[in-house]
Amino acid sequence: MAKTSTTSGGGKSARVPHRIFNLYEVADYLHLTRGDVERLVRDNEIPYQRRGEKLVFMRNDIDEWASKRIIGSKKGEIDDDKPAPRAKAHNLDKQHAIIPELLRVEYINPALKSKTKASVINDMVAQADKTGLLLQKADLIKSLKEREQMCSTALAGGIALLHPRTHQPYMFEDSFLVLGRTIQPIPFGSPDGMTTDLFFLVCCQEDKIHLHVLARLCVLCYQTTMLLDLREAESAEEMYNLLISAEQEIIKDL
Repeated sequence: MAKTSTTSGGGKSARVPHRIFNLYEVADYLHLTRGDVERLVRDNEIPYQRRGEKLVFMRNDIDEWASKRIIGSKKGEIDDDKPAPRAKAHNLDKQHAIIPELLRVEYINPALKSKTKASVINDMVAQADKTGLLLQKADLIKSLKEREQMCSTALAGGIALLHPRTHQPYMFEDSFLVLGRTIQPIPFGSPDGMTTDLFFLVCCQEDKIHLHVLARLCVLCYQTTMLLDLREAESAEEMYNLLISAEQEIIKDL
């Protein structure tokens, strides 16, 4: 039976309210150092505001900036550092399809029974464990919980992009994605106050890949019909094919 949801992504378009970051929070959110952010501010390369002597950053502005910067960059423009030890390289060209490299049909669970945030994390990690690429299950669970405590990874439209607080090569054999769809939408801390039923778990060995994948997923979520299509899909295989098609759709316009 096709699965539909009116509480998450259907109906009226949700507007994401601003959330204000300070310097430390935006650095952590972007997985950069404070010095990196200060340099971006000095060079006027990142959107910010001054309120007295304090710098503040609007989440909406930061999300848009990060997406454009990552998707619009050529390979190597974001971070010239070499991959961390054991990290496997991936093609980050803007016109390269990254999803097929990171996702398999068997990494998708279209009928998660999770009913709480804690159970979603546990169930998604259990799905990740089935990939054979997860090396440190306990560390991943701990890092995911720490990241959610900082700020929910739920976004408007009933989607959440779960990811660990830090990205270390030792945690994974390779970078990968897991996708889960809950049977019933659940409260997950979305900024629009709506429930969430689509969950990506983004497991990357280094920040450069992580930021690229997050940006790519954001474009897929908000510039295609992918979210609605995923809710209507009847199987993991159909969900996988929808993702592949959606990425090809955006790539041809880049």
